[in-house]
Amino acid sequence: MPSLVQSALARFVKRLELGVELSDAERQAILQLPGLEAHSRQGRELARPGDTVDHAILCAEGIIGRFDIMRSGARQITALYVPGDMSDLHSVVAPSITWGLTPLGPSTIVRIPHTDLKRLATSYPNLALAFWRETTVDASILAKWIANMGRKEARARIAHLLCELGVRMQRAEVGERLNYELPLTQEQIGDATGLTAVHVNRTMNALRRDGIVDVRNRRVLITRWDELVAIAEFDARYLLAGTTKPALPSLATKAIIRVEASH
Repeated sequence: MPSLVQSALARFVKRLELGVELSDAERQAILQLPGLEAHSRQGRELARPGDTVDHAILCAEGIIGRFDIMRSGARQITALYVPGDMSDLHSVVAPSITWGLTPLGPSTIVRIPHTDLKRLATSYPNLALAFWRETTVDASILAKWIANMGRKEARARIAHLLCELGVRMQRAEVGERLNYELPLTQEQIGDATGLTAVHVNRTMNALRRDGIVDVRNRRVLITRWDELVAIAEFDARYLLAGTTKPALPSLATKAIIRVEASH
């Protein structure tokens, strides 16, 4: 039976392959990365704004939240990471961080040294492209969250978050689009959507009364997906996962192209 570190790396490979075609050598290079497994509980921060880090954090189990913190102590969750997500891949090139990471409930992570990720990026240019694309996905999701909080009312914000997590959980193979575990508290959902816990509770109850979605006992059961999508104005294309892109041309292919171009 594969170890938890190996299983987490295998999920990461599958995630990368949603956007970039990998060779067997590239897959093996990722699967052989050294990683330190660690179990975390809610409230125990993995990184804080102002830290300088020398490793990236791969989510193996549970959900990891990226957050910013105000002078008052109030927090805003700016990203959620599910199993198979590298929660701070961008820290490889920007190790002095201005954000924090925290488990949102019991979680297991794998710490992967920056030096090893850099080695892979320089040894395998196609993996550098894959890592670059991952940070682009992160930015695309953040842009959608900002638009949702700036221009949508509470019902649509929460509906959108539930749709997004359903799609991401299914792609990570840790749940179904219509039925997945959600360990977040109502306060944490509020921190991710810019709402108070009271407003989240009221909105969730309304969605439940309408027979659209039921969230209880840390599980989401979506009974009317199309209606939830309509409320959220959800379009999964911003997740940038669906069509596998071709790998970078090999050095040999590039040489052939240059020769042919010279004739």
